[in-house]
Amino acid sequence: MKSIIITGASRGIGRTTAQHFLDHGWRVGLIARDADGLAHLAHANAVLLPCDVTDEAQVNGAFARFGHLDVLFNNAGMFGPQATIDEIALADWQQVIDVNLTGMFLCARAAFRQMRHQTPQGGRIINNGSISAHSPREGSTCYTTTKHGVSGLTKTLTLDGRAFGIAAGQIDIGNARTDLVRDLEVERAAQGLEPLPTMAIEDVARAVFAMASLPPEANVQSMMIMATTMPHIGRG
Repeated sequence: MKSIIITGASRGIGRTTAQHFLDHGWRVGLIARDADGLAHLAHANAVLLPCDVTDEAQVNGAFARFGHLDVLFNNAGMFGPQATIDEIALADWQQVIDVNLTGMFLCARAAFRQMRHQTPQGGRIINNGSISAHSPREGSTCYTTTKHGVSGLTKTLTLDGRAFGIAAGQIDIGNARTDLVRDLEVERAAQGLEPLPTMAIEDVARAVFAMASLPPEANVQSMMIMATTMPHIGRG
């Protein structure tokens, strides 16, 4: 049975992706702070690992409890304040850095360590980037900065993992129907703007599953999945 750990698994993309892998017979480690949210994914092949991805000891403990690991979907993240940079408090900036970069670093490090020393050696790390790593939206200083950092992390994991059979890739997602996008829709409606083109979260889950299911000799280094008509190509 193949195995995967998914962070941010209590809701949104993480929860839907976890359910998709469970439905396809994988052993799935579920990481999130919300233990009650994880409980909704109770399944014979589900391993509930409630922890805070920004806490080093909790992350290390969760990965140690799970054991052999084929894939990590490094998904946990947050948007932070939607404002211009002069309106962003240092504490808000630091919180987004802690979750989106430090949390992703800690989970990637724990997964890399496990994959390097397990038998058979190797595995795959899939980082959740964002379309903001290529083309940001307004008022996204904290989020966009961290997602560019995720791209750098993914590339260095790719290089450093080659000697140990560890592949790394990144999925950049645009306008899936998550709580984040719904919050943006409320703001747009208040400003009299048109609704955003969106896609189902299930489409993202299928894309992650395709990346995770490749044989060891093949890897998707970078995938962008987005609502078909969202304004990315052709932005001024």
